[in-house]
Amino acid sequence: MKEFILECDTDGVRIDSWLAGKLEDYSRSYIQKLCLDGNIWANEVQVKSNYKVKPGDSIKVNVPDAEILDVEPEDIPLDIVYEDKHIIVINKPKGMVVHPAVGNYTGTLVNALMKHCGDSLSDINGVIRPGIVHRIDKDTSGLLVVAKSNIAHERLSEKLKTHDIKREYIALVDGIIYENAGKIDAPIGRHPVERKKMCVNIENGRNAITHFKVVERFQNATYLELKLETGRTHQIRVHMAYINHPIIGDLVYGRRKQKYKSKGQVLHAWRLSFQHPVTGEDMKFETAVPEYFQSILNQLRENV
Repeated sequence: MKEFILECDTDGVRIDSWLAGKLEDYSRSYIQKLCLDGNIWANEVQVKSNYKVKPGDSIKVNVPDAEILDVEPEDIPLDIVYEDKHIIVINKPKGMVVHPAVGNYTGTLVNALMKHCGDSLSDINGVIRPGIVHRIDKDTSGLLVVAKSNIAHERLSEKLKTHDIKREYIALVDGIIYENAGKIDAPIGRHPVERKKMCVNIENGRNAITHFKVVERFQNATYLELKLETGRTHQIRVHMAYINHPIIGDLVYGRRKQKYKSKGQVLHAWRLSFQHPVTGEDMKFETAVPEYFQSILNQLRENV
């Protein structure tokens, strides 16, 4: 455990804000969590994050040690788009799970990252999800950013909450969408019966907005670009099924009988942009259409 003892020289400022300015490796939201867990004291008394500091206050902060990971590193090839000491951007292949879960502790992106990065991964998300700021589904391919330092993780998490990480996808969906562009604004929540699924849930769902633009139309399918304004679980898949244009290959939300052998939904996270969490530099990444996606595109074009 790390321990910091500081003497306050300011009056009337919230302790979380004051400490965020003093401890540059820790964001305000992480300091708030430390307060919530009882790890911050003022004059030997545990305080909440809204405590107003006074000159002469003796502030003690305990930062717990990271849990030792029980997930094994694995030598799995990674398609690394960008890397520095704070972040790493990966182009995840279709079929790879992002992080271990019950009954699935091997072959994940986390296993591969642990081998590649060693100890240089954020430990904020605990033993199962080191460095993982956001996820994409197992059978969705494409870009995601992983945090190597804790400060990068905290700041990226904050950017996600404020929608300052822009994620753009391409997809092939069933049926012809005649509008050139549109917005789907429908709240998403847990399915009331099938608890592993999400659905549009007007009463209990959370705000969810997806923007789409038609790239190309085929005989009975449409090629789309999509932008997430929010980031709910399975958002694009649920929204496209909701408007009766499920993603081709989606065995959960789509057609029972699939015409194309895609081994899962034809959905690819092709663009990612954000400000670097430490340097502030504008970061923009784009990937090519993956082979499995291009193969189905070629088949659709042949049938036009």
